[in-house]
Amino acid sequence: MSTSNENNATIQTITNSPSFPAGLEGVYACYTTLSEVMGTEGKLIFNGFNAVELAETKTFEEVWFVLREGRLPSCCELSDFRFKIEELGHLTSDEVKLVRKLRGGEPMSAFRSSLSAIANGRNFKSWLKRDQAEISEEIITLCALTPAIMEVLHTGRKPKYKFGNRGYADRYLWGITGERPTEANLRALETYLILTMDHGLNASTFSARVTVSTGADIGAALTAAIGTLSGPLHGGAPGPVLDMFDSIGDCANVDHWVSEKMAAGHLFMGFGHRIYRTDDPRSLTLKRVAERQAGPRIDLAKATEAAILKALAEKQEAKAIAENKPVRTLRVNVEFWTAVVLEHVGIPRTLYSSTFCASRMIGWGEHIREQTSNNKLYRPLSYYTGKKPV
Repeated sequence: MSTSNENNATIQTITNSPSFPAGLEGVYACYTTLSEVMGTEGKLIFNGFNAVELAETKTFEEVWFVLREGRLPSCCELSDFRFKIEELGHLTSDEVKLVRKLRGGEPMSAFRSSLSAIANGRNFKSWLKRDQAEISEEIITLCALTPAIMEVLHTGRKPKYKFGNRGYADRYLWGITGERPTEANLRALETYLILTMDHGLNASTFSARVTVSTGADIGAALTAAIGTLSGPLHGGAPGPVLDMFDSIGDCANVDHWVSEKMAAGHLFMGFGHRIYRTDDPRSLTLKRVAERQAGPRIDLAKATEAAILKALAEKQEAKAIAENKPVRTLRVNVEFWTAVVLEHVGIPRTLYSSTFCASRMIGWGEHIREQTSNNKLYRPLSYYTGKKPV
């Protein structure tokens, strides 16, 4: 039989331990001017502008400029900015060969490796003790290269010359589909890319800021962010939403399918959000985009949305009564209607996370730039709960 002293040597009883939220929930870690997620109000702000209004009325480059400069560009500034992004977005012939070698496997992993290799090949160094303008140029360069890298990874060939293209979103969609996008498809994709460009201090953005806070080079920080985004708990739901539609098949099957899955404790993809306690404004906007597209999935998507929301509401109400707590209403998040929109414009579901990444590269880049302009190395504490020496 173990003695009391032996038990104490094996398991230390922790007293007076610090209190902190799991996952750093609700903890502030930095100041930023870039975006604010107003979860209770259901709003998303980009540098003083309503993100939904920007997505519905502005181009990708205009919103990118807003994140960089805190204001909308003049016509001349926008023209110069577009030209610069396109000029910086060309891969060398050696880089095309390098990216080709990294094809295969999971697209996000291939993109992460490609970006890291290109940054290394261009001899990117630590940003410490260097001019901020040089750092800014490196950030915008890696972001601008994204459509070309994605095209090579998807097609295996040198990027097509896209004469008369209409910007970053056009080059991305053109490269993936192989055809010049229609105006409607371009606007649909551009709306999505704007809405997901930045979203507070999410896991991948935090990862980028932590990495660059050490003085690591820009390629390393962006690579860290991509690796974080590749996790299925962070931005990976749009593809499985289409898998769900495939499984249901037809509007007539929706109620039975939802009831069966609910009884089995199934997790419905595209519902619920860590921050929003009301409608996700991005989801509402993309639903309007999907309705304008009027594609073959729209009726099934609406029926599925209604049935799942009804089932979740009943479950949450029963749970609240049992636990004597307020009802927490679960709503549709951005991934649900993203799936419908991206499928309609011709992006394969295997590239949904990559498309999200192509958008979020801009937000990561601006957070990295913000971090380097007023840096403090991240060094939180950990509370030891292991055995003590005897």
